[in-house]
Amino acid sequence: MNYLYDAVIIGGGVVGNAIARELSRFEIKTAVLEKEPDVGMETSCRNSGVLHSGINYKPGTLRALLSVRGNAMMDKICAELKVKIRRLGKLTVALDKEETAGIERLLSQGKANMVPGLEVLDSGAMKKIQPGIEGVAALWSPTSAVISPYALTIALAENAHANGTDYFLNSEVSEIVAEKGMDAPFFIVKTKSGDIFTAKVLINSAGLSSGKISAMAGVNAANNGESLKIYPCRGEYYVLDKRLEGTLNTLIYPVPGAKDAGLGIHLTPTVDGNILIGPSASYIDEDTPESYKVTSSVLEELRREGQKLLPEIKMSDFIRNFAGNRPKRTPPSVGGNADFVIEEAKDLHGFINLVGIESPGLTAAAAIAEMVRDLTDAIIPLKEKCGFIAERDGHAEHFCELPIEEQQRLIAKYPEYGEIICRCEKITKKEIRDAIENSLGAKSLVSIKYRARNGMGRCQGGFCTPRIVRMLRDEYGFRPQDYTLREAGSSLFCGKVHGEDCR
Repeated sequence: MNYLYDAVIIGGGVVGNAIARELSRFEIKTAVLEKEPDVGMETSCRNSGVLHSGINYKPGTLRALLSVRGNAMMDKICAELKVKIRRLGKLTVALDKEETAGIERLLSQGKANMVPGLEVLDSGAMKKIQPGIEGVAALWSPTSAVISPYALTIALAENAHANGTDYFLNSEVSEIVAEKGMDAPFFIVKTKSGDIFTAKVLINSAGLSSGKISAMAGVNAANNGESLKIYPCRGEYYVLDKRLEGTLNTLIYPVPGAKDAGLGIHLTPTVDGNILIGPSASYIDEDTPESYKVTSSVLEELRREGQKLLPEIKMSDFIRNFAGNRPKRTPPSVGGNADFVIEEAKDLHGFINLVGIESPGLTAAAAIAEMVRDLTDAIIPLKEKCGFIAERDGHAEHFCELPIEEQQRLIAKYPEYGEIICRCEKITKKEIRDAIENSLGAKSLVSIKYRARNGMGRCQGGFCTPRIVRMLRDEYGFRPQDYTLREAGSSLFCGKVHGEDCR
């Protein structure tokens, strides 16, 4: 099929979807091309879900400016999109006097970045925020928060789609050709699925593949001459059971080293009651940036560090592990972090390039979208449209978290709210149905899980998965070969055991 658009966004991560939502405010025809069978299947949904305050980034950099701006925008966005957010604040802890210099460095940096509310606390003041915490001093940053990264990514995408943005899943870009038209240049984008897209503006928001997309377009360096090569860096995590919910009142981070690839292993409370331990930081093979394997040696280190920070953790509290990869622009020999690249390519008019959007990309997503909007407006003037739908229907909370009166009202209207499918997380059949019938048409079990939160409890899907499989078969006509865990090739079944009537 051949398609004609004003703007095409390559990449359906949190930043790509934030850009799509921002552009959907205007009279512009926009499409998002995502190579996976759903949005946010890579870096955007495989992280701590922390909204950073901006203390960790060099003053004057895009990482600093966009982190502070994006953090300030997030309450309004979450209220509109019905996404949970918790403003917990963060303690960056110096364990001894030698590390207090790092605290002062972060304080000075944070003030230069205009991060609000920063304060250095002594041991006693730290313990008032988090009883039992060890250390000699800490930097308190009250604007730090946690969010569900997959809930935000999906909400941005579905809201952009509701406002007219077209989404093409399973659409990996295979070729980019820049053409010179009579009026203005334009791009022809070909995908492995055989579709061809023509666009006046092409936005590279491909995350781990952003360097590859740049090269495909013939852009091999940033406007300042810096390399656009991506070095994937893996972060591994453990997920702890909700038994420990309420144990942590805030985010607790170590003082990072200047050349550290990340911000260090820490404990992160989530919006849904679990605690994360991680992430690690290990560079991986550049040819396999989407490899999400976990390693026994790193997981053992995470267990040790987690039990050191929170001694009451038991082995039975470790219910799952996972990994995510950062699209870093600094090689292992250099370490540390390079700044974001967000610019129109110097020698390729209409090609807006976003490269190296690692942490704080989640925090900065909405602010990055504003910046890309302005770059787009300079290429094809934007006109606001009437009828933009800012809000999504529904609730930020899951059904089980709603007041009893609201639960009763919803059950009276939709009886399937009265049937539990996921026992651990108390997710109802109506919530599962809404996830299956999502507007983007994603149907893998992980797509359903990210939307409804089924399978994220202690039994990790042991109770709910057979019920969802049966629901997909009986009510949506799924055949054995139709069930996938995540992407194409992750088939779950090859047939039936006892014939067509097996239940």
